[in-house]
Amino acid sequence: MHNLQPHRTRATRGNAIVETALTLLPFMALFLAIVDFNLFIFVRNTMQHAVREGVRYAVTYQTASGMGHDASIKSVVQANAVGFLNGTSGLSKITITYYRPSDLAVVAQNSPGNIIEVKVDDYRWTWISKWFTPAATASITVASYDRMEALPTGGTPPAR
Repeated sequence: MHNLQPHRTRATRGNAIVETALTLLPFMALFLAIVDFNLFIFVRNTMQHAVREGVRYAVTYQTASGMGHDASIKSVVQANAVGFLNGTSGLSKITITYYRPSDLAVVAQNSPGNIIEVKVDDYRWTWISKWFTPAATASITVASYDRMEALPTGGTPPAR
């Protein structure tokens, strides 16, 4: 009785290893690129959530103990950024601007009726897969806006 399976030689076993390597390398590169791009999207969405929470906190005129209004807003944004904005370099990326609604001029005070903008500006994301784009970074800028309503007590908002 003859064996119907072909006899495997040493050369054919070596071909299988080479074919696996040639197939696995592009697959892993594609897989890591997908993971890297999804991490970028996660960071951007996290920043957008953080500034949205900062604006929600701002329109309530709350302040953290021992902090002014702007410093309290920045601390809320920093807390909701899941560690991406930690430290003073992270705080420097957060900006708070007040606009007069009649002409959208920038104003220095956070008065009722003004429009508040909380923004994370130019947060740099470094790609994991550096062999595709060496030393390339992506810039993330997100902002959220809302209108400062009147205080229930009729007083003025806390200082910046």
